[in-house]
Amino acid sequence: MEEIFRTNDPVKLSYAEHLLMEAGVEYVVLDRHISAVEGNIGAFPRRIIVKDHHAARARLALSGVEPG
Repeated sequence: MEEIFRTNDPVKLSYAEHLLMEAGVEYVVLDRHISAVEGNIGAFPRRIIVKDHHAARARLALSGVEPG
């Protein structure tokens, strides 16, 4: 598994998830719960990971989204 995206912004995360779904890339969002529990102070960004063989396609799908 490879991390391809990391953000504290819920809007960017939702958009990234939408783009990955449209591209047919299976993904997992890590740290969704801890990020919500910590009170949005930004200490724990949410991370999107994909299987290694989907990483290139996922990066291409997210090429227009700025992380952060």
